[in-house]
Amino acid sequence: MLDTRPLERAMLAAFAELADGPVADLGCGPGHLTAHLHSLGLDVFGLDLSPAMISLAREAHPDLRFEQGTMAALDLDDGVLGGILAFYSVIHMPPHEIPAVFAEFFRVLAPGGHLLLGFFAGDDPEPQEFDHKVVLAYRWSPSTLAELLGKSGFAEVGRLVRKPVEGERFLQAQLLVRKPTA
Repeated sequence: MLDTRPLERAMLAAFAELADGPVADLGCGPGHLTAHLHSLGLDVFGLDLSPAMISLAREAHPDLRFEQGTMAALDLDDGVLGGILAFYSVIHMPPHEIPAVFAEFFRVLAPGGHLLLGFFAGDDPEPQEFDHKVVLAYRWSPSTLAELLGKSGFAEVGRLVRKPVEGERFLQAQLLVRKPTA
């Protein structure tokens, strides 16, 4: 996927440059982005709710760490991560659960740590439900998610919104945010 997505590669590269310390790829799926971040020099591990995805990730990338778990209740101490990648993983969370998930992200990130969030975007300020190939998912307005992240304490660093390419139905978006140092 990254071979044909230069904007995504650029955002991941910027995130890798900014992340200082261990990084968690939350909702890692088969581990391809965990491996990509590792190739960029990061100390990274993957976490996914699905045992099948963790099995695929471990098989494809036996040299990397993958764990089963939920991003809503991370088995991590406060402030231990330099970065979190949540690439098209929070799209599966019901909208009412998103603030608690963002609070959990904020808890485990160290001051100055960065979060890169990838998601399907739309113009409607309210999340829009749609059928996804895996399970029900939601499209979000980048401004709405940025506002929710701000309410959780994050400061926006940048955002990317791009038009869909062949095989995609929706706008694609990324928000890069930072946990303040004070």
